[in-house]
Amino acid sequence: MKRLYRSNTNKVIAGVCGGIGEYFDIDPVIIRLIWILFLFIGAGIFAYIIAWIVIPKSPKRLPIQVIKIKK
Repeated sequence: MKRLYRSNTNKVIAGVCGGIGEYFDIDPVIIRLIWILFLFIGAGIFAYIIAWIVIPKSPKRLPIQVIKIKK
């Protein structure tokens, strides 16, 4: 089952738009542009803050890359 999370890797402020983009499998830039339109309408900032509080942070951790240094 697919769940909605805030993105750890694709975030600008809190990862809300990145998480929505990952959930619907679309580019987060499109989500950010739509969010800017909502901002001009007046509901955007309140909706973003509510989404920031309601949507949980992604439990996924980034893999650690091991770099071998030659001596």
